[in-house]
Amino acid sequence: MSDEKATSTWPELAIGLYDSLTGRNAEITYDFENMEVFVPAKTGGENVDFAHWKLNGVLKIRTRDVAGDK
Repeated sequence: MSDEKATSTWPELAIGLYDSLTGRNAEITYDFENMEVFVPAKTGGENVDFAHWKLNGVLKIRTRDVAGDK
């Protein structure tokens, strides 16, 4: 049986991905074209207002091993 904990949220997934790539000179590139995101202003309840975000362009996440630069 594995001792690894299952990822259950987006932040956990992002942290796990970053941790596994750090020190490997890895790069993740996301290219958005007219991507629309509706972000809730609060959690829970009914009739929640949303912020409307529209994304166009490229987001790059790069990692490097800072200790290796010394």
